[in-house]
Amino acid sequence: MQYEIVERDGVSIAVVPSGGARIKDAASALDLAMSIRYETGISRLAIDKEALCGDFFILSTGVAGEILQKLINYRFKAAIYGDYTGYTSKPLRDFIRESNRGRDIFFVPTRADALQKLRDAG
Repeated sequence: MQYEIVERDGVSIAVVPSGGARIKDAASALDLAMSIRYETGISRLAIDKEALCGDFFILSTGVAGEILQKLINYRFKAAIYGDYTGYTSKPLRDFIRESNRGRDIFFVPTRADALQKLRDAG
């Protein structure tokens, strides 16, 4: 999967666009993240939500939890950007809200917001 490196005030962030292969499970997410870290040393990921499989946004599948837990366990910070207005699931909305209160995983509307969140993440 392709990615682009972006610098924001001295912070390097890998941006994963929507094109190409999808992140479909914890193994594919970890493979991508570890490849980025190995090649660049970067541990902050801005991920277009279209790069994730559809099951990610159906919390009952457990895909989101598995993927995000792997990223956190390996000390990655991630901002997933895209339009979430079409999702009506209360559990998903609660999950997004709670994630945004933390310091590791963020759900934001735009790529620019993702870069800002990751730049500011401690």
